[in-house]
Amino acid sequence: MATRWSDADIAATLNRMGMQTGQGKTWTARRVGALRTVHKIHGYRSAEKNGEWLTLTEAAKKLGVSAHRVRRLIKEGVLPTEQVVPDAPHQIRASDPRHRGPCRIKMENQKSLFPGI
Repeated sequence: MATRWSDADIAATLNRMGMQTGQGKTWTARRVGALRTVHKIHGYRSAEKNGEWLTLTEAAKKLGVSAHRVRRLIKEGVLPTEQVVPDAPHQIRASDPRHRGPCRIKMENQKSLFPGI
């Protein structure tokens, strides 16, 4: 996660997993950054993002759908992702051929909210 996600994202993931610092505190971006410094782990640099991986929000923009829809596509197995550990942010490969454009699916029995239009 160190090179792909910001300290804030890592802190949120560690907190979701119920992990605490050595002093029994919750994680913050500052605490993650301090840990990186002590252990000489290179940090995430958004300016160096090479576009190989997309966040859930970036994938939603690229597909032309909501983040909620992307979560459903992931859950349904339509959109493959990788996670470093369970509950970590989803990493979506930008080169995946499913990222060509909007992925809205019209269902046969779907009723329009505006039938007169």
